This record gives sequence, structure tokens and C-alpha cells, in this order.
Amino acid sequence: MTIATETLRKDFGTYGTDLQNAVQNVLRKPNAKRKAFDRLLDRLPVVQPSVTRLDQDWVTIGRQNDLSADQAEELKQVLRDLKPWRKGPFDFFGLRIDSEWNSALKWQRVLPHVKPLQNRKVLDVGSSNGYYLFRMASAQPRLVLGIEPYATYFYQYTALQRYLRLPRMYCLPLGLEELPKMDQWFDTIFCMGILYHRRSPLDTLAQLKAMLSKDGQLVLETLIIPGEDETALIPRDRYASMRNVYFVPTVNGLKNWLQRCGYANIRCVNITPTTHQEQRKTPWIDSESLASFLDPCNHTRTVEGYPAPLRAVMIAEAP
Repeated sequence: MTIATETLRKDFGTYGTDLQNAVQNVLRKPNAKRKAFDRLLDRLPVVQPSVTRLDQDWVTIGRQNDLSADQAEELKQVLRDLKPWRKGPFDFFGLRIDSEWNSALKWQRVLPHVKPLQNRKVLDVGSSNGYYLFRMASAQPRLVLGIEPYATYFYQYTALQRYLRLPRMYCLPLGLEELPKMDQWFDTIFCMGILYHRRSPLDTLAQLKAMLSKDGQLVLETLIIPGEDETALIPRDRYASMRNVYFVPTVNGLKNWLQRCGYANIRCVNITPTTHQEQRKTPWIDSESLASFLDPCNHTRTVEGYPAPLRAVMIAEAP
């Protein structure tokens, strides 16, 4: 695995060493999947893309005629071996990766409410393959850091960044627990599709607030349930077939959590049900998707009988 640790100190100052040590601690742990992915990425064609586009729904890297027929076939096989592609979409040298999630729809909901990212230091928690990182890059932030502990998604990002070569952009194979304490360092923090996977959501929100600079902005996108009470659903076992869902609050419950963690100027800027337009099975995943997670007789309920997935975008600031 190759990570640009040599520039961490330059871009992150005193925190660069802490980040480098955290990454090295991860890399020291045996991981057969990581070794297999390293060999896989070695097969990527060596070519310079003739065009890149980051400001459109399909993140575009190169054109089809940038590659020979043999290179195109090898690229296709490598990218298929990197499945599942959950986030996207990508146009990769003319090969269109139609990911399970049409992440452009979420970005369209979020972006109008985000303070301009130009010259800001940005953190994306659970950044997956970097789709949102790449969309952020078009706004010319000062620095972007994504953290993604799952090897498949991290290596997807690595494959994409190998061709994009975006400066001052990092994705590190770290979970939130492994991230060094970086007090008041980030101007904007994105936490999208993560909070309901956390056993202690208030501790998570408090940790993120500690990393926000004065007047820094938290962009929080998460599952909610309908209702006006300050309550939360705690699934008995699974929610929409997911095992690792612990708390799904109402919007008012979520506001309460943010207030108790010391955030200011809290508001809900969007509520959208998850539809088959946004999440669906495609050839780029080998598993079930939204259609299998809902009650086949009542799409307003999950297969477990809970309210169907509903997502809110919350904006909050560090006072």
C-alpha cells in the first residue's frame, strides 16, 4: 500500500506525525485482503488521462481512446475485482461505473447548504471511495482529508486518485477511533451515512465538535424516523437488513443530541426518503439493494417492520 505520508507533515503541521503514526499502526496489522488489493492495483494501466471533470454528477477520468484495447480490458477487470462499488457514479476512461448509490443526488441536496469550501480544511468521515472528496475538490479547498477503514473502498479511492493526482487530498485507512486528536483544526466536517452505525452517537458528535474550528460547520446526513417527539428507534436486530444500526432518531431527537454536545445554529435543511432512483442493484455490486430491504407488500416499511429509510441533512456550527 502506498500512502503519501511524506507530505503529511507539510500539509498537517504537527498533526502530520500523529497521522503518519496512526497509518503505520494500521499497516503493521496482518491483512491478506490488503496484499491482494496491492497486487490488483499493480495491474492498472499506466496512462495519463486526457481529461478530468469533478464538477458534474459523473466524476470523469479520461476518455475511452486514451487506452488501447488491451489496456481497456485490463482496467475493466481490475475495477470489477474491486466490487462492490457502493458510491459513485464514475466515468473511468469511458467505462461507466454505475454504483449502487447515485451519490450525486445526496450531493445535490447537501451542497446548497454548505459554506463555500474554497480555502477551507475539510474532513470527510467514512469517505468510502472518495466520490464526495472528488466533488469537493472542484471547490478548491485548502486541504481535504477522508478517513475510510474498509479496505475495498479505500483501494477504490486509491485507484481513482492514481489517475486524478489531486494535490492536498488524502484518504487514510483509519476509523474515527484511530484519528488523532486534532483540536479545532477543520473548518468543515462531513459526516454522511455514518451516525446510525455508531454505538455512541453523542460521543461521536462531541468528538467531531472538538475538531471543528471556531465557527466551523458540521454537515450531518443520517437516517431518521418520522415524528415530533425527541425519541429514537433502537432496532432489535437489523434495520433494512443492516446489522450495525444502533440509533435512528427523529429530527427533534437529533437536534437534542447536537444541542447537548454544544453545537449552535442547528437546523434541518432537507428530509428525503430513500428511493430506487438513489439506491438500487447494478452490475457493479454482487449483493442485494434497497428493493430487498423493504417489505414487498408495503414499501413504507422495512422487511423488519420499521419505518422505511428516511434521511435528513442537518447543519450545525461550533460556537
